[in-house]
Amino acid sequence: MNEPYNVLFLCTGNSARSVIAEALVRHWGRGRFNAFSAGSHPKGEVHPLALQVLEQHRIPIEGLRSKAWDEFALPGAPNLNFVFTVCDRAAQEVCPVWPGQPMTAHWGVPDPATADGSDDDKRKAFLAAFTALNRRISLFTSLPLHKLDPLALKRRLDDIGHS
Repeated sequence: MNEPYNVLFLCTGNSARSVIAEALVRHWGRGRFNAFSAGSHPKGEVHPLALQVLEQHRIPIEGLRSKAWDEFALPGAPNLNFVFTVCDRAAQEVCPVWPGQPMTAHWGVPDPATADGSDDDKRKAFLAAFTALNRRISLFTSLPLHKLDPLALKRRLDDIGHS
């Protein structure tokens, strides 16, 4: 694997968690990674609270959009090095064949877009998702990827998903 690494985050709706993860990899990856996100059944728009939590943490939101995962299985799509599912439902679905035979891991995070309660409760759910993904992605982007053999790398990716 050579830099920049192509990373795809998958979720069912591609409106919150996977989009937040995409933005965080762009931020923490500092040019070492190309980040993408997609969904099996995309909502067609990014949840406003996802954008709000990113902006509050000074994470750029330009170019973020909700899109179908089919886009990344088409001819001409980037060869993927990593594919991470961030919701349990997407992890159980049959995924397309990804170009590049990427390494995969499941980093499940509760869906903040389904949070009940007051507006403050919903904002807290988005902050919790952001915090969990931020921790995982900062760990991932700091890994010495070029020094790890595939088995060790897979173990590290799975461990990050449990942190």
